[in-house]
Amino acid sequence: MIDIKTKFPQIPDRIAGLGELAYNLWWSWHPDARMLFKMLNRSAWKVSIHNPVKMLHYIDREILDSASKDPKFLRHYDAVMARFTSDMKTGAGWFYENIADPGVLPIAYFSAEYGLHHSLPFYAGGLGFLAGDFLKESSDLGVPLIAVGFMYPEGYLRQRLAPDGWQGSESATLDRENSPIYRVLDDKGDRLTVKVPVIDPPIYVEVWKVRVGRVSLYLIDTNLEINDPWNRTISSHLYIGSIEQRLRQEIVLGIGGTEVLRALGIKHSVLHLNEGHPAFAILERVRERTEGGMSYKDAIEQVRETTIFTTHTPVPAGHDVFPFSLMEKYFSSYRAALGLDHDTFFNLGINPKDPDAGFNMTAFALKMSQYHNGVSKKHGEVARHMWQSLWPDTLEEQVPITHITNGVHVPTWLEPRAELLLTRYLGPGWLSEHDNPDIWKLVYDIPDEALWKAHYWLKMKLIMRIMERARQRWHEDKADTGIILASGVMLDPNVLTLGFARRFATYKRAALILYDVELLKKMLNDMWRPVQIIFAGKAHPDDDPGKHLLQQIFNTARDPSFGGRIAFVEDYDEQLAQYLVHGVDVWLNNPVPPLEACGTSGMKASLNGIPHLSILDGWWIEGFNGNNGWAFEGADDIKDSDSIYSILEKEVVPLYYKMDGDGFPRDWVKIMKEAIVSTAPSFSARKMVKEYAMKFYQAALKSEYDNNV
Repeated sequence: MIDIKTKFPQIPDRIAGLGELAYNLWWSWHPDARMLFKMLNRSAWKVSIHNPVKMLHYIDREILDSASKDPKFLRHYDAVMARFTSDMKTGAGWFYENIADPGVLPIAYFSAEYGLHHSLPFYAGGLGFLAGDFLKESSDLGVPLIAVGFMYPEGYLRQRLAPDGWQGSESATLDRENSPIYRVLDDKGDRLTVKVPVIDPPIYVEVWKVRVGRVSLYLIDTNLEINDPWNRTISSHLYIGSIEQRLRQEIVLGIGGTEVLRALGIKHSVLHLNEGHPAFAILERVRERTEGGMSYKDAIEQVRETTIFTTHTPVPAGHDVFPFSLMEKYFSSYRAALGLDHDTFFNLGINPKDPDAGFNMTAFALKMSQYHNGVSKKHGEVARHMWQSLWPDTLEEQVPITHITNGVHVPTWLEPRAELLLTRYLGPGWLSEHDNPDIWKLVYDIPDEALWKAHYWLKMKLIMRIMERARQRWHEDKADTGIILASGVMLDPNVLTLGFARRFATYKRAALILYDVELLKKMLNDMWRPVQIIFAGKAHPDDDPGKHLLQQIFNTARDPSFGGRIAFVEDYDEQLAQYLVHGVDVWLNNPVPPLEACGTSGMKASLNGIPHLSILDGWWIEGFNGNNGWAFEGADDIKDSDSIYSILEKEVVPLYYKMDGDGFPRDWVKIMKEAIVSTAPSFSARKMVKEYAMKFYQAALKSEYDNNV
């Protein structure tokens, strides 16, 4: 554990709990806890970019002394700390009441990235935020989860666009001393150092810890002097381009991550793999058992029965495949330790559709796990089609890949002002049972004007934030007027605002709405019913087609003929995502179907009353009910762009600008309410985690128990 008193010696004893609270991300999804830090000093909270560890390191001692004697602050402090203490109790909660007793060994959750908060940038996109929401909801439900991942000290891409719109990649070094993360120490008080088993030359890792409510997240760092230079950088960056370095990274994550748990004395009963990147953890679990005297056949069976694998992508390029020559280079001694010959080992990862391609991590994970799922109903169908060759004697519809549709962590993604409004009409205890659809029907009782005013305030907040970012960019670089125009300084809160924010991969078709430039200009510059569009997102550093797509949008935004109605907001991150899903009017999504596995950003927007306009793919096939947004079937670029223009011109624009006698669009608010009611309970992380527990964890835990009786 971290020594809070040593870390923050300036905090008076009366409010010493602030230090412990700052080092637990529980505060990130509890508005009252964030308000506690804001009450200390609003300016310091803003300057720290809402990072309480950084704030407490630099805040004046006098402010803390004053707070420790302020009755109002102390009342708030005591209430927050009482709730925090109660929520941190282990062996309690929904999971223990419905799935397993408090003595069960933890479930190990492995993922290559985690999107938890912008102060800990260990994420690239939706996969990471799904993992982060999974951890938060597991804490809320009392799921005994232990998580493992990488601590990427230089891995986060800061986006900086050149005057011509080309994306430059700047790595941002994590300020570990001012972030809610700390080193794990051994029994002697030294840094815990762990050697990755069997692999030669040896690789050593240090371990960092993040507290996510009741869940512990352990992060691996290879930047140790004892390592060879090329191994020191294994954990430096997320999704390394070099195929050999990527293989080393996945060895360290899966095999090294399992060894880290062993070194910490943490025995786990079940393994849950979030995508194929950490799948080598399966091998290490098998090796553990064979080293203990179990036969390879029995070890394989036992590990398979207690392993869950979630696949997230229908895009072929999203599945890692390593050349057999590299696998032999790094696993010759490891397969010998398992007692496997060359062909038997390689067959574990062969995809029968393309047997010569190499060792396929998804094929390996599917073969070696008992429970497999896609992340939406449609994605489950796509996955069964993609991987039927692994079960050649099984009909496609009976391929054992089910689905659990992703969900979003409601307390994280619901804006605090919206939460207060909901509490007023849903009742004070609604959040504790927010996966109950009946509770959300009370949203219909919220006065239309009250919901509209709350939304308009959030829209103003978004636009002011975008303008502040543009001002900062101008102040830093004296950027030319074209860049500033493209940054959103001319956005108008009274104009219908579309939002498009996601990773700039070509299949997501960010520029689809630009297909007919003249028609778009007409819509955007309409004197009486104008439209504006906010784009945000990053292309992978090695994805030049994605960068060209981004450049196209940026240069369109800086074109004066569009009247400043298109904005590209630089450096998309978790904080900007919060502003966008709270403040735009319509969330736009138009990938090439069926390549959208799920698409949780649309869920976050709908949760906050932002209707979705999307191709029927991913979660929207399940979510669209005809009254909560707009949908169209995917065909090709021409037809799909025509569908977007037609829906906007005939339905969205007229409805948004149809004002009643009170001066706001009452019929539009009805769609906002329907978006909330239909999305919030059915696409929540609470519903998702409960499904994993009931479908998979319960059965896997029973298998583990039976194996040890």
